[in-house]
Amino acid sequence: MRNDVSNGGASAVQSVDRALTVLEILARSGEYGVTEIAVELGVHKSTAFRLVSALESRGMVEQVAERGKYRLGYGVLRLAGVASARLDVIRVSRPFAEQLAGDLGETVNLTVLWQNEALYVDQVASTNSALQMHNWVGQHIPVHCTANGKALISWLPRATQFQMVGASPQRFTSQTITAFDQLERQFAAIRQRGWAEAVEELEDGLAAVAAPIWDRNAGVCAALSLSGPAFRLNGDRLTAAGEAVQAASMAISQRLGYNLEVVGG
Repeated sequence: MRNDVSNGGASAVQSVDRALTVLEILARSGEYGVTEIAVELGVHKSTAFRLVSALESRGMVEQVAERGKYRLGYGVLRLAGVASARLDVIRVSRPFAEQLAGDLGETVNLTVLWQNEALYVDQVASTNSALQMHNWVGQHIPVHCTANGKALISWLPRATQFQMVGASPQRFTSQTITAFDQLERQFAAIRQRGWAEAVEELEDGLAAVAAPIWDRNAGVCAALSLSGPAFRLNGDRLTAAGEAVQAASMAISQRLGYNLEVVGG
């Protein structure tokens, strides 16, 4: 039997590892008592009880009263629901992203809001272009100077936007907007038009357009964007790309359960 965890950082990591193992045990076995969990973990019963109690307080596990055993709780379902929703966005949007990339010859990305940044979760690079874009998947970018970011936050309450962006957001290029009042006017224009653009605001030579993807509760759950070199994605072509991305985003939204008539736009 393993010794109980010691104090300090190693103790915290070991406790997290054991708690996750408890969830895995219950996922595999359905229901288990504290004694059985202790045996599986190789710890004292008191340690297993503390772990189970902590998980129960967060709704991750629940006790089956009549048998004195534990099973996974609804807290796990809430987390799974969030993960499933994001996976659904990736799955549903992928064919549209591939179509856009093929038709317009540029890279298409999918992002979600993560804390105060936009997180890239999928990318489709066009095979028609000799100039390929950087692979952004897994990277975080600021929301105030990217088309994706603007599409994600333009429909949020003003106070939330200000909290995320600040009064004087960071400058990345000479085109970066660094005053919140200017950004606020741009957010209003984006809401009116339905899609966002960012031309050389994050990187010199990079242009992008993006539109929000709506979930069944009429909330923005992701953003679809198309990006390419600024010398190629400008003027009428930039506008056409924005409108194409918006159309694709709305089609994705409808497949996710968004109903424009019910929510009133």
